[in-house]
Parts: sequence; C-alpha cells; structure tokens
Amino acid sequence: MTQAPTTSRRIGRQHDREILALALPAFGALVAEPLFVLVDSAIVGHLGTAQLAGLGVAAALLSTAVSVFVFLAYATTAAVARRVGAGDLPAAIRQGMDGIWLALLLGAAVVALTLPTAPWVVEAFGASGTAAPHAATYLRVSSLGIPAMLVVLAATGVLRGLQDTRTPLYVAIAGFSANAILSVTLVYGAGLGIAGSAWGTVIAQCGMAAAYLTVVVRGARRHGASLRPDTAGIRASAQAGVPLLIRTLSLRAVLMIATAIAARLGDVPVAAHQIILSLWSLMAFALDAIAIAGQAIIGRYLGAGDTEGARAVCRRMVRWGVISGVALGVLLVAARPLFIPLFTGDDAVRQALLPALLVVALTQPVAGVVFVLDGVLMGAGDGPYLAGAMVVTLAVFAPVALLVPALGGGLTAVWWAMSLMMATRMVTLWLRMRSGRWLVTGATR
Repeated sequence: MTQAPTTSRRIGRQHDREILALALPAFGALVAEPLFVLVDSAIVGHLGTAQLAGLGVAAALLSTAVSVFVFLAYATTAAVARRVGAGDLPAAIRQGMDGIWLALLLGAAVVALTLPTAPWVVEAFGASGTAAPHAATYLRVSSLGIPAMLVVLAATGVLRGLQDTRTPLYVAIAGFSANAILSVTLVYGAGLGIAGSAWGTVIAQCGMAAAYLTVVVRGARRHGASLRPDTAGIRASAQAGVPLLIRTLSLRAVLMIATAIAARLGDVPVAAHQIILSLWSLMAFALDAIAIAGQAIIGRYLGAGDTEGARAVCRRMVRWGVISGVALGVLLVAARPLFIPLFTGDDAVRQALLPALLVVALTQPVAGVVFVLDGVLMGAGDGPYLAGAMVVTLAVFAPVALLVPALGGGLTAVWWAMSLMMATRMVTLWLRMRSGRWLVTGATR
C-alpha cells in the first residue's frame, strides 16, 4: 500500500535535484549579465554627467537590440535538448551549430546597420546635445561586439540543451571580471574615456564567445558533428525563432507602454516606476532560472518520447515556481526598509513606491507559474502558441493600461494593470498546459 507513494516521492526528489542542478547555475549566469552595464556605469560615471547620460542611452539601445534576439538561446535550447533526449548527440551539436551560424549572420547585419546610423538613432532616442556624442561613440564601438553577444546567446542555448548550465556560469563570471579590469585599464590607464569602456565590453564579449565556441567545437569533433554552415539548418533555426521573436517583441511592448504611462503621470511616479521595474526584473532572473531548467528538461523528455515524465516534471516545476514566487514576495516586503533608501531619499518617491511594491509582492506567485510554464512550452518547441498567447496578452493589457491616466489612476493602478497582464499570461499558458497539445514527442517537433 505504501510502495506507490514512496516511489512517487522518490521520483519527485529526483526531479527536484535535476531542476536545482540546472536552475541554480543558470540563476548565477543570469545575474552576472546585467553587471556588465552596472560596472560600466560605475566607471564611466566618474568621467562626468554627460558621459554617464550617453552610456545610459547607448546601453538601453544595445540591451533592446540584443534582447530581441534572445530567441537564439531559447529556440536552440529546445531543439538541442530534443535530440539529446532522442540519444543523437551529433545531431544535437549540429543543430546547435546552425543556431551559432544564424547568430553570426544576424550579428553582422546589426553591425552593418548600426555603424552608419548610430548618431541618428541616438538623436531619435532623445539624447541631449551634450550626451549624444558620447552615446554615439559608445554605441558604435559596442556594436562591434554584437556578433559575439549573439554567439554567446546561441552557444548558451546549445549548452543548456546539453543539460549544462555550469559552463555558462563560469564563462559569465570570467567575462564580468575581464570586463571590469579592461574597462578600468582602458578608460583611465589608456585615457580612452567612454570609448575605452565600450572596447572593454567588446573584448570581454569576444572572449566569452571564444570560450563557448571552444567548448562546442570540442564537442562537435568528439561526436563527429559537422561545423560547416548548413543553409537548410540555419533556415530551420530562423523559422523556429520567429514565433519567439514575436513573443519577445510583444512583451517589450508591454514594458514600454507601462513606462510611457508612468512618465505621463509625472516625475515622481516615473522615478518610483523605474525602481519597481528594476526590482521586478531582478526577481524575474530567479524565476527565469527555473524556466531555463524547464526548457532543457522538457525538451529532453519529449525527445525521448516520455510524455508522462514531461508531465511529472512540469508539475514539479510549477510547484517550485509558486514556492519561489511566495518567497520572493515575502522577501520584497520584509527587505523594503533596507533597499528603498539605496534607490532614493525622496519621501514623495517612497510614498508612491510602497503601494505599487505591495502589488508586485502579492503577484509574485502568479509570476512564478508564468515563468515556469513559459519555459515548459519553450522546451516543447511550442513557439507559435507562445507568440499568439503573448499577442492576446498585449491586446488585453494595452487598453486597460491606457485608461489609467484617463481615469485618474496613479502608479499603483499601472502595476495592477501589469498584474492583469501576468494573470492573462498565466491563464493562456495554463490552458495550453492542461490541454496536453504541447506534448509532441520526437527528435524534432
């Protein structure tokens, strides 16, 4: 009578160990990424206000450009994991190489577009006359590192698909450390100013790309996988990425609308909104780490034809998502006296901040479920559904958010609209998960 529950608990603990083994290193790598900009800001900030303002504009543009191509990591993870599950490692690495070649092609196109248009883009973004030259300089130099950045995304997806999240953590730590040393040396030692900071980032990103390529190439040679570009494979990688690109652009539109509405409310609300958005993004890293584990594990189970295993690990990850969301919400409320003074000393900003912060804390369990199911469906290669669901979510969110200023709502109302957005995502993803239509098995979807 007790055998089945005991077996179930044992399998559950095995799933937990597997999830944590992938999620914890993934979290460390995710947290390391934004530290690049943080270090550059600290170094460039001592050059002057105009230089720091220029960095802020250029960094925002670069972040947007690179985040649009995050599908290189997501789609590659799912495709490689399926082949790993099917027991075909040469094909898995071959699939990963297709993603890397696609990253190089896209990176070259972005560089060709950015170099001649950098001053115009900076001006269109609203940079001041004093900040614009610094922003253009940083953007032009940093754009040379975009192919390396995209290779890092695609190669990270390869290693995640191979169930390896430790190597990306080590590479991220090494890259962060190299960036800090190079930036100080080039900005102050070589006297290159803001261009030195940009060159430091480019060199660090190229070093990270080289480290990833070394690992992938070794794996390819060990398993006899071809390294040559394959037109059909690159085209397939691009096609798999299109739905995820639509999903990402829809999500970026949500964030842009929320920020634009907060800006309309005045300086105090938009300042408070920026603080909350920063905290929301930081907590998203923790939840996204579980989603990354989901991409890798689900893809492997479906590649092996194990739908019951995929369902079981999905349920386990949803549980982890809820627990993590509750923990983050409690931590956000409990630690607010510690971190709020780090962001602002303005009492008006603090008063605007607190009610909206409580809304964010209350909805973190919902966010936990959303991130997990997002990762599960990505791992299943269910990109078209994710794209459609996010477009529906944007259609629900936009009119509600745009009504906030018209109805006299404040920043708290903006974040209730953001909560509606997350709730809509949860409903659409939950319905898909319950339907079982994502459980498509085989080495390819």
